[in-house]
Amino acid sequence: MLSQKSADTIRATLPAVGAAIEEIAAAFYARLFAAHPELERDLFNRGNQANGAQRQALAGSIAAFAGALVSHPEVRPDTMLARIAHKHASLGITRDQYEIVHTHLFAAIVEVLGDAVTEEVAAAWDEVYWLMANALIAIEERLYARFGAPDGDTWRDYQVLARFQETADVVTFLVRPADGAPPPPSRPGQYVSVQAQLPDGARQIRQYSLSGTRTAAFQFTVRADGTVSRHLHQHVHDGDVLRISAPFGDVTLDDGDTPVLLASAGIGCTPMNAMLGQLAATGARRQVIAVHADRGPRTHAFRTEFDQLVAKLPNATAHVWYEHPEGPWPADRTGLVDLRTLPVPPRTTAYLCGPLPFMRAARSQLLELGVRAADIHYEVFGPDLWLPPRTSDEDPADRP
Repeated sequence: MLSQKSADTIRATLPAVGAAIEEIAAAFYARLFAAHPELERDLFNRGNQANGAQRQALAGSIAAFAGALVSHPEVRPDTMLARIAHKHASLGITRDQYEIVHTHLFAAIVEVLGDAVTEEVAAAWDEVYWLMANALIAIEERLYARFGAPDGDTWRDYQVLARFQETADVVTFLVRPADGAPPPPSRPGQYVSVQAQLPDGARQIRQYSLSGTRTAAFQFTVRADGTVSRHLHQHVHDGDVLRISAPFGDVTLDDGDTPVLLASAGIGCTPMNAMLGQLAATGARRQVIAVHADRGPRTHAFRTEFDQLVAKLPNATAHVWYEHPEGPWPADRTGLVDLRTLPVPPRTTAYLCGPLPFMRAARSQLLELGVRAADIHYEVFGPDLWLPPRTSDEDPADRP
């Protein structure tokens, strides 16, 4: 909990820091990469650095954490912290790197705000930083302990057993540990990090959802969108070896018996396919509402498997929207998804994955239908920028 003295200082300076936070983030990354070019080359997503998304995400997370400390000191934003910690753990972030970030972040704050950073202001923001950093470190170390990797190194070599062309621009890779040992346990909804060595020598990392339920192998699916994904499409084939992390991710299918709604769009179908597979494999009798949106049937990855898995569930319904259907297709399933047209029963737990506009709209529609914010979970890859500001009637603990 933030000390009262620091809380007062943060409350007074948050508007000024918040107004300059993106400029601070830009200065921070410039300093960080100048001192540690290997981090830009091998750890941080080049695309998100180039378009500014990573700067916005860093700025937003710090501002959100500081705001939560002063607005709701009795409620720690554990959901936000868990999401960040899982992403960090999938990259192998360790305690010592928080010291590096602290050095360059506070140098950037002084660079941007100048004399406004008094000793008192610096001490208060230092307290905020270490409250957030130590909370993340604790979560990440617990995650590493699950895999017997206290040093944060969960990476292993995996051999590609097969690749399957799902659509013109979507490929599924089936991989297993190259040493013949079983892969670590995973849950539907989790993802793995995949490291690819690019032609310029950089070892860039991207996360991909596990898209199916397997016991002796991992299955992940890649759309050819972005440097690393295109590299995997063009250069990785049967028998090749990839460096892959243990599975992480806090958005996982619950084990309850209440109704569940799985809503995806585009390549967001990957974690939902794994969830549907798990429900079918366990003979789940809970009500399942499976929703998918796509440009058309030719771009709908796992289209046949989607229908087959839903058919195996005794209390499941499928609802598919296409923007550009081919042949006869219902008019009320043409265009964009509108969950308000579906009967969504009380106590429904919802899982969302897809482009940010889709998830914004789906979440708003579910709230209109009376689904609790705490029961709406989402997965987004890349910087988490999509969630709208908290409304006055929404408990901060309910944020997905």
